[in-house]
Amino acid sequence: MSALAGRALQLQAIKAPAYAASAAKKIQQAYDLYPDRGQITDRNGTVLAASEPAVLVFADPLMISRNGVDERVSMGPLETQKAAAAPKAIAKVLARYLGGTPEDYREMVTSRKPDGTLARYSLVRKHVPSYTYDLIRKALAAGKWYGINATHDPVRTYPSGTLASNVIGFVNQDGVGAGGLEYSLNKQLSGTKGRESYEASTYGRIPLGRDTLVPAVNGTDYTLTLDASMQLTVQNALASAVANTRAASGEAIVMNVKTGEILAMASMPTFDSSKAGSATGNEMINHAVQDAYEPGSVQKVLTMAALADKGLVTADSHLVVPPSISSGGGTIKDAFSHGTLNLTTRGVIAYSSNIGTTLLTRKMDKATLARYLRSFGLGSTTGIGLPGEATGSVPGASMADFTRDQISFGQGLSVTAVQEAAAVAAIVNGGVYHSPTIIRSARNGDGEQVKVPGSASRRVISAKASAQVRDMMEAVVTLEPDRAVKGYRTIGKTGTAQRIDPSCHCYRGYTASFVGVGPAENPSILTYVVLNNPVKGHEGSGVALPVAQRIMSVALPRYGVEPSTTKAPRAVLEYQP
Repeated sequence: MSALAGRALQLQAIKAPAYAASAAKKIQQAYDLYPDRGQITDRNGTVLAASEPAVLVFADPLMISRNGVDERVSMGPLETQKAAAAPKAIAKVLARYLGGTPEDYREMVTSRKPDGTLARYSLVRKHVPSYTYDLIRKALAAGKWYGINATHDPVRTYPSGTLASNVIGFVNQDGVGAGGLEYSLNKQLSGTKGRESYEASTYGRIPLGRDTLVPAVNGTDYTLTLDASMQLTVQNALASAVANTRAASGEAIVMNVKTGEILAMASMPTFDSSKAGSATGNEMINHAVQDAYEPGSVQKVLTMAALADKGLVTADSHLVVPPSISSGGGTIKDAFSHGTLNLTTRGVIAYSSNIGTTLLTRKMDKATLARYLRSFGLGSTTGIGLPGEATGSVPGASMADFTRDQISFGQGLSVTAVQEAAAVAAIVNGGVYHSPTIIRSARNGDGEQVKVPGSASRRVISAKASAQVRDMMEAVVTLEPDRAVKGYRTIGKTGTAQRIDPSCHCYRGYTASFVGVGPAENPSILTYVVLNNPVKGHEGSGVALPVAQRIMSVALPRYGVEPSTTKAPRAVLEYQP
C-alpha cells in the first residue's frame, strides 16, 4: 500500500505537469499557411508576372499499401484485398490526369527506403494546377483510394513570354527569385508565411481544443514604369537590327526625359522567363544595365555640355580643325579624311569630329572635366534597382593628357546604356538630371500603398548650356534629311566606338549607337540604341540610327507629343575665315 501511494503521489503531483505537457505536445498539430507571391504589371496594368494556384503532388507508399488503414489496426479480408489493388488503381488515376501511362507511376506509389521498408514520401509531380489536383482527389475519393496528398506549390507565370524578361527575371524551381526584379524584390514579392496550430486526436481535430491562427501576408504587387506595347515595339526593332547586322548583342532604352521613367528597356538576345532553364548566359544578361562599354561619339554630347556650361563654347564658336593632331605619342584623326576645316562647334558635333572635340576639351582642366562627368551620373550605379548594374569607369583628376583627349570623344572611359541615356536626358532637359526609375508604385498584401524609391533630381548644367547643346544635336539630324522622324523636329547623336577585346587587351570590333530625342522644341522622349560588335555594318549612323528612328516614330505620337509646327533653323556648320 505504501508503494502504491508513493507511485500515485509521483504520477499525480510530482510528474503530473511533465506528463500533461507531453500529452499536449502529442495532440498538437500545425501547418504553414502560404502567401500569394506579388504580381508585376506594366504601367497600364498588363500582367508581366503572376502566380497561379498549384500544388506539389506526393504519394505515401506505406499508406497506399494499407489503403489508409491505420497501422495499429488489423485488416480484414476485404480490406486486405482492397489494399492489394490500391497501387495499380491509384497509378491509373494519376496517369489519367497527369498524363503518361500507369506504369510511369507504379514505382512512385510503391517506393521503398534503402532498408527495404515502404517509404512515407515519394514525389509524383511539381506545379500541378489546383484544378487538376481537385479532379485527382475526387477520382480517388470516388474509388475510396488513399495515400495521395499535396502541398502548396504555385506556378509563376509570365503571360507575355519574352516581353521585358531581362528586366522581370524569373524564379527557380523553389519559387524563389533568381534573376531580374524577381530576384532584387524577392523578399517583398514573397510575402510572409502564416501558421495554424490545433489539437487533434487519431480521429481528427478536437472540436473544443486550442486553435491558433497567424494569417499569411501576401506579397507586394508592383507596377512598373514600363509600357508593354512600347516594349514590344522596341524589342521587335532591336531584334531585327541584331539579326540583320549579326551583332553579338544589343540594347535599347526609351525614357521620359522629364521624369526619368523608363518606358521600355530591351536587351537582345533574350529568353522566355517561363523557360529560364533553357536560356543561355548571353540571353539572360540585361545588357542595358550590366554591360560597361566605351560609348564613342555619343559621349561628345556630355563633353559639349560641360564646355558650354563653363562658358568655353557656344554652338556658333569657331574652330580651325586640322587633318590630325598629336596626342600621347600617337595621332588623333577623324573617321573621314579632310584637310583643314573651319567649323563651328555645331559643325564639330554634326560631322562628329574627334579632332575638333579634343581641341575644344583641352580648354578645360582635367579635374573640372572629371567632376562634370561624375555629376552626369557616370562612374556609379544609377540606383534603378536592377541586379548586376555595372558602375562603368571614369578617370579622376590625375588622368594623363592623352586620356583627357580620348574621353572627350568617348574612349578611355566606360558607361552603361542606362547611365548614358540618363546623362543625355539631363543635358537636353534644361540641365536637370532625373535618376532613371523602373518601379512606378507598389501595394502590399493588405492593398495599402507602399513607398517606392522615386527619381532623384539635381541640376547638372544651366538651362542656357542645355539650349546650346540641343542646337548642336539638331544639326546631326538636319545634316541628312533621311535622319528625321516624319512630322517632328528631333535631335540626336551618332556613336561608333572601337571595342576592347579582353582576350588580347586590344581594340577589336565596334560598338554602334545612336541617341535620339524629340521634339527639339520641348524634349520629352529619348531613345538610345546600342549594337555590340555588329558584323554587317558598324557605323552608328548606318545601323543604330534607323532603329532609333523607327522607335521614335511610334513613341512620340503614342505619348501624345504633338507634331512640330516650326522648321529647324538653318544650321551653320562651317564658316569663312
